[in-house]
Amino acid sequence: MIGVVVNTVLLMAIDGYFDDIHFSGVGAAFVASLILAVLNAVVRPVLILLTLPVTVLTLGLFLFVINAITLMMTAGLMGDAFQIGGFGTALLASIVLSFFHLLVQKAIIEPLRDRS
Repeated sequence: MIGVVVNTVLLMAIDGYFDDIHFSGVGAAFVASLILAVLNAVVRPVLILLTLPVTVLTLGLFLFVINAITLMMTAGLMGDAFQIGGFGTALLASIVLSFFHLLVQKAIIEPLRDRS
């Protein structure tokens, strides 16, 4: 659940940073975060398995493309509540999302887990 809240905050921050990404509100970002979590749990492993040779050849950089695809799928499922201007924007947003999610994971979530 912490990951969904973190993704919601990051998605709202990305909405303010990129002109081509738009959420209708905080609730839409939360629902998008939930849908993205489900897609990451169900669809992403299948995509990774199907594109394994390309992922290996690109030394894992193709995972950003897979993240962009799941982000585009989320926008497609949400309709007008979440809009992305194009695949290039989704790719840049997936890179930014991955970077900041890693920062939050290493700086906040893991230290909290270690304290318990």
